[in-house]
Amino acid sequence: MGCCSSSFLSETHPEKDHKKTHQQQPPRSPSGSAVLDPATGVPSFCEFSFSDLKTATNNFSSDNIVSESGEKAPNLVYKGRLQNRRWIAVKKFTKMAWPDPKQFAEEAWGVGKLRHKKLANLIGYCCDGDERLLVAEYMPNDTLAKHLFHWENQTIEWAMRLRVALYIAEALDYCSSEGRPLYHDLNAYRVLFDEDGDPRLSCFGLMKNSRDGKSYSTNLAYTPPEYLRNGRFTPESVIYSFGTVLLDLLSGKHIPPSRAIDMIKGKNIILLMDSHLEGNFSTEEATLVVGHASQCLQYEPRERPSTKDLVTTLAPLQTKPDVRKFNLHHIF
Repeated sequence: MGCCSSSFLSETHPEKDHKKTHQQQPPRSPSGSAVLDPATGVPSFCEFSFSDLKTATNNFSSDNIVSESGEKAPNLVYKGRLQNRRWIAVKKFTKMAWPDPKQFAEEAWGVGKLRHKKLANLIGYCCDGDERLLVAEYMPNDTLAKHLFHWENQTIEWAMRLRVALYIAEALDYCSSEGRPLYHDLNAYRVLFDEDGDPRLSCFGLMKNSRDGKSYSTNLAYTPPEYLRNGRFTPESVIYSFGTVLLDLLSGKHIPPSRAIDMIKGKNIILLMDSHLEGNFSTEEATLVVGHASQCLQYEPRERPSTKDLVTTLAPLQTKPDVRKFNLHHIF
């Protein structure tokens, strides 16, 4: 089947005008392929058959698993290759995580409409029997977590860390402006590096892990306090999680926010900084980023900045546009 129009989408997105309905459905394309959008260069969103994704991932081989936590992850991510040679990332949900195929298709369709150069964009989905899968652009140069916490050749230089902070803030601001402000479980594993070594935000976090699933799967020490209090997940909760990513960028470690806040209050900013930077950073810039992190981690959601505020404050720190990329190693 490859990519094709979905009956689920036509049912879940009724339009009074037939022409409008036709335009809103995913385009058709050859089996096991994907049609490029000439405006963005990104494949148009479509529905894949399970057989196509099975072929692309070598029957979902364990050798193709690219999710950081490997086979222990509840929803595995595989790398795959379509018939047109394009590499893809396929997120395979546990059986019946989304029992209603219409609901899954509708959620995927909402995310699939987003297109931004700072996102690892969603290019398709699969509802085939009990199978529920998402298909995204494949980012070949690992995650922020890998480069910060488990690097082998070189750590990320300061200018690149500033770029990561801005690019992710821009991606979140774009999603918010497009009516998708909720990003689930934002952390260093959700930040990916593309073929040029630039950071992108994974589109997978724009959908929950299941219809009724929790929004956070990481350690509770990093979970927004309001979510722990009442289970409410809001755009301000995303800002809190962004603050934890800023801490990761500053320290090169996954430090619980409560401990980091104590260090910030104690004016121990230098102690907070990643020793692997060997002092190669601007103390003034680091102080500003620490201040942004502190604002994002405010206990009261209303006291946290907006995504637009973050973009405005982080943009002036980008003083090295030709920042050297770390050693790239494509996993092809």
